[in-house]
Amino acid sequence: MEKRLMLIVNPAAGRGGYTYNFAEAMHALAKGGYTVTLFFTEKRGDAADLADCFSESYDNVVCIGGDGTLSEVMAGLMRHECPPPLGYIPMGTANDVATTLGIPKNDCLAAVNRFLNGKPHPFDVGGFGENDYFAYIAAFGAFTEVSYATPQNQKKALGHLAYVLQGMSTLGKIESVQTKVEYDGGVVEGKLLYGSMSNSTSVAGIVKLPEEMVCLGDGMSELVLVKEPLYFTGFGEILDSVLSGRFDCDDLLVLHTTKAKFTFDKPVAWTRDGENGGVHESIELRNYHAPIEMVF
Repeated sequence: MEKRLMLIVNPAAGRGGYTYNFAEAMHALAKGGYTVTLFFTEKRGDAADLADCFSESYDNVVCIGGDGTLSEVMAGLMRHECPPPLGYIPMGTANDVATTLGIPKNDCLAAVNRFLNGKPHPFDVGGFGENDYFAYIAAFGAFTEVSYATPQNQKKALGHLAYVLQGMSTLGKIESVQTKVEYDGGVVEGKLLYGSMSNSTSVAGIVKLPEEMVCLGDGMSELVLVKEPLYFTGFGEILDSVLSGRFDCDDLLVLHTTKAKFTFDKPVAWTRDGENGGVHESIELRNYHAPIEMVF
């Protein structure tokens, strides 16, 4: 019996790389017993609306695009009580979720084969304020604006290098912000350079959390807080702790929580899955325990 598959395609993601071996990928899905219906996005928000409006008519939903596309599709599926399992063909720049899940990147056929041979796994979804969601991270502070501030033409031309170059240009702009963070285990107050709540082992394709630290469907998110060091040398210690994966610096906290409320002394810019998350003086984040199944 053939299964119905809804395929949401962001044609702008990954410099349009989905066209490479796309026909072979569609043939593989057909051989795998799927009848595929294609949906193309034209602007931001389309993927969420398409998933919301049409997903209930299908046995599976698969999206082609970057982390932002996946985030939108998840947001659309979250509007339903029992959404169909979700597959992912990563065609973005950082592809953090694909790195975490071990899905082949920028190769439609390889990712489709992974989907066909994969199994559904419970996947937590992040809640951002009242009605917004994130697939793998919500963050503020140092370098978080890079992903959405990098011009689209640079992303298309340079790929991940564009993020690195844009990040270098912001080094002189890093500022701390007075913050109060309320989470499951207590309260943290002080000047923070960075804060995030995530469900991923990879952030911006550079920072890696240890696999043993992250469970994608346990109902817990990782809360990462970076304090402003007392001395200039502390910046190097923080960076070394992050890039080495030790996370043993006094000014770096990695906690586990189901929710977190951030309160600032001024409006602060946020990102959600690499996209502009708006400016907030107070924001509540939460973990929705495994409302979606990811196939990989």
